[in-house]
Amino acid sequence: MSYFEKHVFFCVNERENGATCCAGCGANEMQAYAKEKIKALKKSGPGKIRINRAGCLDRCDDGPVMVIYPEATWYRYVDQTDIDEIINEHLIHNRPVERLKI
Repeated sequence: MSYFEKHVFFCVNERENGATCCAGCGANEMQAYAKEKIKALKKSGPGKIRINRAGCLDRCDDGPVMVIYPEATWYRYVDQTDIDEIINEHLIHNRPVERLKI
């Protein structure tokens, strides 16, 4: 059994020379928001959900992006509304959010 039921990685990469990147699209803020939301829902910790920052996931042109394991489901998001939907649907109820998948 995995240490975490779900492991979420937010790309927070910052590219040089002003190139499109997840960090430039608010990824750091959205990762922090998701982490706090999962804690508030008492869904964080061993056997539950882990929200992490990641370096380049090599999909910044699709971004901002995140990936959820063990399913390896990739999402793009725009704002807190999208993050709330991913948390509620995918992380809590195990229903992938088709409109945000990439």
